[in-house]
Amino acid sequence: MLQKSTLAVALAAATCLGGGANAADLVINFDDLNPGPKQGFDDAVALFQKENPDINVIVNNNDREAHKTAIRNFLTADAPDVTSWYPGNRMAPFVDAGLFEPVTDLWEEEGFGEHLAAIKPTMTRDGEIWGVPYSYYQWGIYYRKDIFDLLELEEPQTWDELLSACGKMKENGVTPFTIGTKFLWPAAGVFDYINLRTNGYETHMALTAGEVKYTDEPIRETFANFETLINECGFVENHASMSWQDAIAPFSNGDAAMYVMGNFAVDAFLNSGLDVSQLDFFPFPTIDPDVPAAEEAPTDAFFIPANAKNKEDARKFLAFVARPDVQTQWNKTMGQLPINSQADVSDDKFIQEGFAMLNKAQGLAQFFDRDAPAEMAKAGMEGFQRFMTDTSTLEEVLQRLDEVQAQVY
Repeated sequence: MLQKSTLAVALAAATCLGGGANAADLVINFDDLNPGPKQGFDDAVALFQKENPDINVIVNNNDREAHKTAIRNFLTADAPDVTSWYPGNRMAPFVDAGLFEPVTDLWEEEGFGEHLAAIKPTMTRDGEIWGVPYSYYQWGIYYRKDIFDLLELEEPQTWDELLSACGKMKENGVTPFTIGTKFLWPAAGVFDYINLRTNGYETHMALTAGEVKYTDEPIRETFANFETLINECGFVENHASMSWQDAIAPFSNGDAAMYVMGNFAVDAFLNSGLDVSQLDFFPFPTIDPDVPAAEEAPTDAFFIPANAKNKEDARKFLAFVARPDVQTQWNKTMGQLPINSQADVSDDKFIQEGFAMLNKAQGLAQFFDRDAPAEMAKAGMEGFQRFMTDTSTLEEVLQRLDEVQAQVY
């Protein structure tokens, strides 16, 4: 058995992932090399091995962008027994292609329906359940509390208060927002929140479902607000050449004061040299007071590939990661929220604020690239990035997104 200290961490190409394993091994492909999430996963695997000494676990761990690129190849070429991936529309192509194994019976056997109920609809397609979630997390605005205090700024609760705060930051030589859009998805987080606050949850989900056009007036209003944020607040220069991790530098050194981001980034903020006392969080401000607040809360899950060699032990692992005690410790380590309603929520201040915010939300969106089909998500995020770098491209962006939408849906 591979102990935790000798876990096989394979930064391999797609054709190599899962290779070299015996049918009796349990091969798990995971997708996060950031310190907190990686430690939480390693600790969970170590506990699973301790409880199941007859199972030889082999771990292939890669960063998320490489995992996204590799997954279709390794699911078809040499599938692992378990892989991390995402619910909703991000799992749909693999479900539809017959590359994931349904686990509806596992949910019934383990009684997941009650304690994982919140995420069950997102894990369901064609009447079957396709995976087991282990974590979710809030998005919102993380900010430099010390800079806010120095400039005597309060947490903005409304759009006008945010724009006013941005003005004071710029007067004092601070760029309001940092962001890294090299891999596109951080731009989607900004778009999602502006659309959720402009039009509400139902319109936002109708857009990602292809029922509303990008050139329709409600979405034009969203882009008008997006342009206001770009012009009156502003983002760091050259963000299109930076990853989300690269964009932490101007946040850490005080050049930028805010970051629209998910809670998984807190660990990276602290590892950059910031102290927890310098950080705080607030929900994305209200734009239209008549629009109920919905939030971004992406979920992470595990799936069993249809071509897995060791489905029996894979099912044991999925049952294990759903347990409340496992989810409690795992999410405490990586700074996220457990899905299991019986799990304990960390007393970390960001987790507590996020938990309270999500409990009040009128709807929970998964994230643009999880709520929209893959081809639409790619085109949409490319459009958001292009618009952020040059707002004069608005009509070209909207027309292009309508064209892609007509093809995809």
